[in-house]
Amino acid sequence: MALSENIQFYAATDVGRVRDHNEDNFLVDKKLALSIVADGMGGHAAGEVASALAVRIIHEEVKKHKDVVEKYAREGVSSRAGAKEILAIMELAVQRACAKIHDEAKQDANKRGMGTTLSALLIVASHGFIAHVGDSRIYLLRGGKVQQITEDHTVYNELIKRGKLTRDQIEKVAQKNAITRAVGVYERVEVDTLTIEVLPGDQFLLASDGLHGYIAHTAELEPYFEEADGETATRELIDLANRKGGKDNITAILVRLGAGDKQDDNRARRLHLKREVLAKMPLFSRLAEREMLRIMQVADVLSYDVDQVVVAEGDRGDELFIVLSGQVRISRGETLLNEFGPGEHFGEMALIRAMPRSATVTAIEPSELIVLHRNDFFEILRKEHELAVKLLWQFLGVLADRLDQTSRDLSSAREELNAEDITDAIFPDEIEPGPDDAPVTEPRPRDSYLPEPPSEQSPPSGP
Repeated sequence: MALSENIQFYAATDVGRVRDHNEDNFLVDKKLALSIVADGMGGHAAGEVASALAVRIIHEEVKKHKDVVEKYAREGVSSRAGAKEILAIMELAVQRACAKIHDEAKQDANKRGMGTTLSALLIVASHGFIAHVGDSRIYLLRGGKVQQITEDHTVYNELIKRGKLTRDQIEKVAQKNAITRAVGVYERVEVDTLTIEVLPGDQFLLASDGLHGYIAHTAELEPYFEEADGETATRELIDLANRKGGKDNITAILVRLGAGDKQDDNRARRLHLKREVLAKMPLFSRLAEREMLRIMQVADVLSYDVDQVVVAEGDRGDELFIVLSGQVRISRGETLLNEFGPGEHFGEMALIRAMPRSATVTAIEPSELIVLHRNDFFEILRKEHELAVKLLWQFLGVLADRLDQTSRDLSSAREELNAEDITDAIFPDEIEPGPDDAPVTEPRPRDSYLPEPPSEQSPPSGP
């Protein structure tokens, strides 16, 4: 049974203890495995209108492309283009909702400036597709650990990323919780999209800020994920927010994936190994979990047979390779340069420049390699500004390490060239004859051991 057919959904919403009406809206389509949370904003109940429009339009747009979703469900991970197409559908759905809300606001003065946050999760086969705008959140529980996998689009978060103020200083900013992106305020909006590989036992929580605003640390959510009854868990989350003040509307959707088959277990082990290998690379070692998920989204795994060439010397390539399992041989011409095993990588310079490969890499046993392409790397740099800074900074470190190693190699070579010449000790000018030795003549200089050119009187050597 596919994971997307073995999911349980639990949802609840509450007006809270301060507001007089609920501007949150949510949707759960169990057949489509689609969940949406939207938190509206605007006076005269306009926020409720905005969130309702967003939920309805996105649902309709995704259903229109059900054939694409079903095709991907059949083809699964073999269809990289299919995954991109589904993400494009999710983004297009948000943009259409944005344009519709903006148009409604222009036609009614009472709704001017209305908008909504939005977090949507669509699970297809073994992958989850996320579209996100604003400060609602999606959390993931995996392996007993809770992590936030969406980024808040708020003034507070922007100030943190820019590093201009300390956290204590930011806490004093009056509008620190103001959102910097919303669906409908303008005709278009920048949408965060993400694909993650889902595993049996994964749990997702979609929450409006009326709930997560009372969560100081993600670990506080663990008891609710561990609650056996999902209905009880969502109700207790609502009660938690109300006990702590209930100053805003509160919405929670809990999504629980059931057990998988043996193939899912193998995929889980591979995914864990893939993440572990990537995290040990200097280029990715300082990334947060959400950022690592972004890298894993575009990192493919390719298999190679014995003696199969991975890259050929002189070819132009655009991929970084990391050995996941097996072993490869690095050679130049007939010369063996090195052998790489799991965790070792090559070709990282191809991510930033188009140059011929300097060596040939061949699998010397059945091997699996993680592959990251230049186009995908550049797309991350363009869209994920904070992540781009981290990656480029780490890249500078990799280049500095290479330059340092090259300097050490050159220094070692220079020392060898400047080493004391001990030729005279090997070929002394005179050797004292022993009592039983034949007379020793003075040896010729070393150059004279080369054959002497024939004299003009020498007879020709040919017939």
